[in-house]
Amino acid sequence: MDQYRKLAKNTVIVGIGSFSSKLLVFFLMPITTRILTKAEMGSYDLAFQTASLLYPVVSLGVANAILRFGLDKNEDKTDVFSTGLFTSLIGLLVLLAFVPLGGRVDAISQNTLGIYLYVFFATLHAVCSCFIRACEQVKLYAADGILCTVLMVLFTVLFLVVFKMGVTGYLLATSASNAVSIIFLFIRAKLYRYIRLRGLNRKTALAMLKYSVPLMPSMIFWWITNVSDRFLVTHFMGSAANGLYAVSNKAPQIIVIVSNIFSDAWLISAVTEGDRGRDNFFTKVFKSYQAVVFIGASGLIMCAQLVTRILVDASFFESWRFMPILVIATVFSCFVTFLQSIYFVEKKSVISLVTMFAGALVNVILNLFLIPAYGINGAALSTLICYIFVFVLRAVNTGNYIKIRFNILTLGANFLILMAQTYILLKELSYWPIYEAALFAIVLLLNFKPLLQSVQKIIKR
Repeated sequence: MDQYRKLAKNTVIVGIGSFSSKLLVFFLMPITTRILTKAEMGSYDLAFQTASLLYPVVSLGVANAILRFGLDKNEDKTDVFSTGLFTSLIGLLVLLAFVPLGGRVDAISQNTLGIYLYVFFATLHAVCSCFIRACEQVKLYAADGILCTVLMVLFTVLFLVVFKMGVTGYLLATSASNAVSIIFLFIRAKLYRYIRLRGLNRKTALAMLKYSVPLMPSMIFWWITNVSDRFLVTHFMGSAANGLYAVSNKAPQIIVIVSNIFSDAWLISAVTEGDRGRDNFFTKVFKSYQAVVFIGASGLIMCAQLVTRILVDASFFESWRFMPILVIATVFSCFVTFLQSIYFVEKKSVISLVTMFAGALVNVILNLFLIPAYGINGAALSTLICYIFVFVLRAVNTGNYIKIRFNILTLGANFLILMAQTYILLKELSYWPIYEAALFAIVLLLNFKPLLQSVQKIIKR
């Protein structure tokens, strides 16, 4: 199948299964923001982010190795899955020994067990789902996404609304949905056939760990870039302020959702399409990807107040003021993720680590200065600057492997328009909806051509 049509087909299939799952957070926001207070939302956010930090540490980032090595036709699938599974189980056993220490950390002491269960089932689910993708079973991967969505809704209503378990219930809902999903994948994909209890291929295991171990600190630095501001906002301004900041981060995730759906399909194409014309392939795909991200960001900034009013309780409405800058930060976060696919293809996990370390360092330093000076928007601004910095680093460095031809004028024009939209919205200038609509129309015009060309290319082929 032609490389563009294959990418489009996989994106559609993954999108069908994943879109509902990815949008789940927005379906649940009206429930959670009415049941949980600002302080409880802040506490849940810290618990969730702590779990997100522990996940790559516990698993040594092996889920990424499962996907990358599983896509190699020369690798034995049994060796790949068994190495990933046993590495994760060993890490989870080690983490269990440290659970009592979590009770001594005030920020998460009441949710230590919930965090462990979250990490346990999320880790094993990642192992299974990444292996399914590595086997290119995109339809099963999509079906699992739908199943997770239904389960998460049911368990959230059960634990949060019926049993009124608060933050603990929210964590348990995620754990329970992942647990059922793991059982589903084991039965439907017969994953037990890929478990080898003895005689693991040492060469494959060492190669996977050599690739994945540098990804562990890389993911930690990614976590720091995304999350350090949450802890510093809590430190400087309190849990209630972090609750507002956590909610304001939800709407920009719409862009991340669309980006991740594409990325799930893109990584398969990026590896399996080989070397034939890949500079041109990567360039054309990035242009279309960039167009979708910028259009989505412009529309989201324009509708920030409306989206917030629909999604959250009135007590959280103020969170819209922190959304526009976070939306622009998310744009560059998506670009950084796209360039990560080049390191993924080339197995350059060490360079990925170096770029994320630089970004995390910049982010923490800026947070320490900008949060005391500008409050919550200072945290958002530090995140934006950090992602622009990492994007520039990777745009320069990845040219050593795959040369993407960036259109600097288009990138710059889109960025300036988004900044203008942000300024107009935050200042609430007279007739601001008209200005926002006009700027959104300009973004559409700037980015329409690459999207049209992509559609024509897919249809013709």
